[in-house]
Amino acid sequence: MTKKKKIKIGDLPDFDVVDYLKTDADIAEYLTVVLEDGDPALFVAAIGDIARAKGMTDIAKKSGVTRESLYRALKIEARPRFETVTRVIHALGMKLSVHA
Repeated sequence: MTKKKKIKIGDLPDFDVVDYLKTDADIAEYLTVVLEDGDPALFVAAIGDIARAKGMTDIAKKSGVTRESLYRALKIEARPRFETVTRVIHALGMKLSVHA
């Protein structure tokens, strides 16, 4: 019987989804998977991840929302107004649509 080596949590590499959101296709796939989960808080946090990947300062300027307000509004425990979410989505160059 071989003994398995234990891995310490501190030895694991840091993971940030932003490192994997390189292309529009990556972003669309990520957001699609998050939307399938149906959790509004996770959706808002995913928009925040995408904004960080694209550059929070640039998205803040394009959306007309301060950078600090964006960080607060796009955390998983936040409950931003729909207007804020749509302004950020448009600043990201995306749009929401519904299909039957």
